Amino acid sequence: MNFNIITTQPGIYDSFLQTGLIARGISREIIEVNIHNLHDYAFDIHRSIDDTPYGGGPGMVLKVDVMANALDKIRNKKSKIILLCPQGKKFDQNDTKRFAKEDNLILIAGRFEGYDERIRDLVDEEISLGDFVLTSGDLPAQTIIDATCRMIPGFIDKEESIQEESFSENLLEYPQYTRPETFLGKYVPEILLSGNHAEIAKWRRDQSIERTKVRRPDLLDSNI
Repeated sequence: MNFNIITTQPGIYDSFLQTGLIARGISREIIEVNIHNLHDYAFDIHRSIDDTPYGGGPGMVLKVDVMANALDKIRNKKSKIILLCPQGKKFDQNDTKRFAKEDNLILIAGRFEGYDERIRDLVDEEISLGDFVLTSGDLPAQTIIDATCRMIPGFIDKEESIQEESFSENLLEYPQYTRPETFLGKYVPEILLSGNHAEIAKWRRDQSIERTKVRRPDLLDSNI
């Protein structure tokens, strides 16, 4: 799968692409991540990508003609274009699954005051991480790539299975324990020491449901 990020700060991705599972996925050629500096698609000698807003007001606005030029050079017939902005649909686990089925995902990570409104006409959808504002769309872009990659077949080894992680069935993950068996008067639940794998699986399922009821009841549905 190919990821293409259009950004004003390409250097922010250096560490992200060179460490952990992302770096391994790239080396195994399971994913490809290309970083595109929006300034490279500007038309003037100063490589201008933004301008003051019509009607006045603070900040600078990313130019639609520069963004259109970038997309024309980057996209292909299979590209899905995502605009990262606070007004978009809130990103969730279902999005990771559908994005993982794409061949070429283009993420537009803006900066400054915002986008020229006409840029919205150039994209397939708008995505937000939540009801807050960041200085740029680069952290959301990295988050979406990281979460989506985990849904791509072969990206996670079998021993690193994602089947029991939080949100895999719209449930939060069950409590986990390791040594020491006792710490500050708190003990590992006896069921986890029993060796009865069927009962352990049942306990974990029950704990996931109970934890979700308390912490994220919005995730539960009528199938539970």
